[in-house]
Amino acid sequence: MPGVVAADGSTGGAAGGATMRLDRFLWFVRLTKTRSVAQALASAGRLRIDGRTIDRAHATVRVGNVLTFAHGNRVLVVRVEALPHRRGPAPEARACYQELTAGPGTAAGANNSQQSLED
Repeated sequence: MPGVVAADGSTGGAAGGATMRLDRFLWFVRLTKTRSVAQALASAGRLRIDGRTIDRAHATVRVGNVLTFAHGNRVLVVRVEALPHRRGPAPEARACYQELTAGPGTAAGANNSQQSLED
């Protein structure tokens, strides 16, 4: 898929162990509507990466990290599957993470988040 670093770190020349800023990742994969909303979410300490509370938007995200954060009346848990190079269309964005949260009417592990999360 164009514009993404795969789980094995490969994409026509990208080095393994690639990282990305947390706020950019959340915005690029359309989990937040704007980058400033992503920064506020991280700065408020409402987000965890692999169980560690994050209080800064410039925390790094790697393939395989598990992100946990509250939004509205539910807790969203996603695993980073790939790092995007741009904020592309929704199908491309959904390919970059797997939702681990089981919500009403969804199976655990389904990747159904079609609407972006907004504050």
